[in-house]
Amino acid sequence: MNYGYIRVSSDKQTVENQRFEIQKFCQREGLTIDGWIEETVSGTKSYDKRELGALLANISKGDLIVCSELSRLGRNLFMIMEILNQCMDKECRVWTIKASYRLGDDIQSKVLAFAFGLSAEIERNLISQRTKEALARKKAEGVILGRPRGRKSTKVKLSGKERIIKELRGQGVSISEIARIYKVNRNTVSSFIRTRIIE
Repeated sequence: MNYGYIRVSSDKQTVENQRFEIQKFCQREGLTIDGWIEETVSGTKSYDKRELGALLANISKGDLIVCSELSRLGRNLFMIMEILNQCMDKECRVWTIKASYRLGDDIQSKVLAFAFGLSAEIERNLISQRTKEALARKKAEGVILGRPRGRKSTKVKLSGKERIIKELRGQGVSISEIARIYKVNRNTVSSFIRTRIIE
């Protein structure tokens, strides 16, 4: 299957330019687009929360994704690398019109895949290291990390639902029914009513 992927960041932009570019490119290459994926969303939004995520979940070996340029896939390098790495794992191809980028089953793509994986691992390690250093610095400064012992969090699952729960109870709705509505334990509702709501 061949897919055309089009993404614009705002309603003011048009998908037609990208569609025209992809169609012209496919005509030149003797390709037919079997399905179009068009979305209006920021490239900074995680790809798995976009239609692109659904496409990546369903592609299979030999499939081809054509887009105008790599920046259509995502707005930062690591996101693009993660997407391309996922495509390589599924043995599908990604071709861009601008810069003539072609990810496929060749040695260059395999080298890129290795670089993608290594870069992602380095980034994870750096984030972990920065977090540990920041926590150690806070501890050295005498900052107590985490919730003080014995103190309960002021925010719970039902925070902000006081008025609605009070109204439901006023209408005779049982604690068990409220628990089902909010998908929490009956004891959670009971405790919440006892501490936050005066019936």
